This record gives sequence, C-alpha cells and structure tokens, in this order.
Amino acid sequence: MNTKNLLKVNFLGLLSLQFILQLPQTAFSANTPLPNKVTGPLVACEKDMSFKAWLEGLKQEALASGITPATLNSVLPYLKLDSSVIQRDRSQGVFQQPFLQFSDRMVSASRVTRGMSLIKTTHKEIFARIEKEFGVPAEPIVAFWGLESDFGAFTGKFPILSAITTLAYDCRRPDMFRPQLIDAMKIIQRGDLRPEEMIGNWAGELGGTQFMASDYFESGVDYDRDGRVNLVKSVPDTLGSAAQFLANHGWVRGEPWLQEVRVPTNLKWEEADLTIQHPVSQWQQWGVKTINGSLPTKDLKASLLLPMGRLGPAFLAYQNFHAFLGWNSSMVYSTTAAFMATRLTGAPALFRGNGNVQSLTPDQMMELQTLVAKLGYDPGPIDGKLGNGTRTAVKKAQLLFGLPADSYPSIELLQRLKR
Repeated sequence: MNTKNLLKVNFLGLLSLQFILQLPQTAFSANTPLPNKVTGPLVACEKDMSFKAWLEGLKQEALASGITPATLNSVLPYLKLDSSVIQRDRSQGVFQQPFLQFSDRMVSASRVTRGMSLIKTTHKEIFARIEKEFGVPAEPIVAFWGLESDFGAFTGKFPILSAITTLAYDCRRPDMFRPQLIDAMKIIQRGDLRPEEMIGNWAGELGGTQFMASDYFESGVDYDRDGRVNLVKSVPDTLGSAAQFLANHGWVRGEPWLQEVRVPTNLKWEEADLTIQHPVSQWQQWGVKTINGSLPTKDLKASLLLPMGRLGPAFLAYQNFHAFLGWNSSMVYSTTAAFMATRLTGAPALFRGNGNVQSLTPDQMMELQTLVAKLGYDPGPIDGKLGNGTRTAVKKAQLLFGLPADSYPSIELLQRLKR
C-alpha cells in the first residue's frame, strides 16, 4: 500500500468532529490549536533504548541507505523530539463525518469557483502541458490541491524533520515513519530542499498537496525546470508532481472517474461494491440513470458507489477512481475529492439521494463492529470508523438478516444484531 494511502487516512482525521465543525472552510492545517491537550508517552518501542542510542542506530541506517556523511551532518541539528507532535498524534479523533457532511463543507461553491479560475486562467498553460505529458486532466489535481491546502494557503508551520523524528522514535508507529525520515534526508541530499526549508504539517506532510517524504522523493517532478523539486514554494512542481502521482497509480488517459447517478429502489443492492464491476450498459438495464449529462458511449466497466447506503448519493465509479483511492484510501475523502473534480468540470451540486440517512454515532458503530465480529464477520479494528472492513462485514450481516445489502450500517441492522 502506498505511503500516502497509509498515512493520510490517519492524519485527515486528526481532530475531533466537534472541533472540525468549528474550523474555517479550509483544509486541516497542522498549526491549528488542538481542542484538548492530550498527553501520551514519548518512548521508543524498545523501552530500554534512549533517544541517543536510537539516534545512533538511525545514523547507521541512513549511511547504509546511501545518505552521505555531509547530508547527515546537515540534518542532525533538526533530528529532535517534539512533545507537541505526540500530543497531536494522541489527540486524533475518530474521523466520523459522513460523506454528505464532509463534502458539503469541503466542496463549497466558492472553492469550486476558485478552482475553475485556476484551471481556465491562472495556470491554464501548465495544466495543458500536464495533460499532454501525463494524461491527467486539471480537475483531479485541482481538487486535491484545494482539499489538502486550500490551493496552497495552509501548508503547515512545523519543522518536518523533528516531527518525523518524533513519530519515528515514538512507540506507536515507528515502522511507518522511520522510512519517511530516511527519504526526507534523500530529498535534502538530492538538492530539492535545505533542512530549514522543510516546513509543513505536524504529521510530516509537505507543500500544497501535502506529500509525505516518500511520495515527495518518488513522485516529485521538477516541472519549472529550475534544477530541483520544490513542493513547498513551486506551483508548477506541485501540480506536475500530483499528476505524476496519479499517473503512477494507474490513471487512464481520457477516461472518466466518477459520475453521480440515480438508482431505482429495487436495485440488487449487493451489487453496489467497489470490488464488483459491470459494464455501463448493465447498470442501465438495471435502471441506473445519470443526474447530469450522459453515460460514456464506450461501454466502460464501473462500480456502483453508495457512500451513505441506498438512501444517500449514488455514483458510478470508473477505473480512474482507484487513483483517488491511491492518494487516500478513506472512502469519504476520496469520494469527496473525485466529486469535487466533477464539479470543476461543470457538474451540478449533489442530488443527495433518495431520502434521509441516519448515520450511527461512534459508540453505536463500535457496538455494531463488536456484534458483527461475534457473528464471525471481521470488521477490522473495533474503532468506530466506517472502513472497508466494516462495510464488508455489514454487507454480510445484511444478507444474513434479509436486509437490503448496501453495506451501510443502519439503526435497523444494529437492532437486529442486538436481538
């Protein structure tokens, strides 16, 4: 699984729901004050290892990975522990917002208007060049740019090296962050950034598209041709690198990614699953119709995506949607980004589905996860999050009880499980 795929799901949910609702309509900034100060242990996973001893081991690993002594000496003053990073990491609330609540907030009319202006006027030539070279149109890139940093307005104020050092030393996820720290050194060694220029999110993300160090090193493109990849200050580099990332994750030139549709009430709901694809013609036979425009003339394969079940919005997700999941495996975030990209092409606001959707509270979700696990359906972690594992387990339970198997947890299903 890609680094961004692993990490950004966790970091997008760094704030509690109550606090998120108080934020301005921007992407989540690393320098936003936390709602509550939550402390936690700052220890290496090997409890008897001091930071000094841990750092010596890191130095040896860096040198063995090709980091030169000169590069290592330049970053050593920045390899410090920052307790505020641990406080933020421990304060990550469960990312609970349902799709409609999140997308309503993030895909605002003003953000869509601004994004269209960036595409059609401000950076028109850059996007034309990008699509020619990478096959990725402007809209998905601008959608991520807008959601991640409000088009570069909020990129964070944390020293990245100390943030990643802290998370690599801390006991919770060292295997995830230690490679990030090595790749951050490689970015410096390649000449892209100086150590003091590596300023971004407390979780290690950099620039307008909030790339982790490994994504920066692997997908970064010197698109302004100045001899270095600068995702902190260079807009061309930022946009070109986003295109490279999506292309690396399977983007197919000239094909759609997401299309909002209306679905009939008698649909075979168990067919609504990202792991299931049917030709567009089959979906048409089952009564699926577009909200706006027409379905592709080419009989492409697509999955029916119901982010809030059969009563909420419905989408046909094409192969390119999986590139959005490569950026961020959170279904709520990826669907929001893909929908925003369609809005940037001129698609209307959400139809919002066939009825009101009552979402479970975090406590109810944890109870449901516990109960489906007792049935032998693995929901993944019992954490109150609606992830892919929980959706799959819910679908199995719905089929067991004869309920519409739309994979979305409901009060009715919870009550059946309790009985």
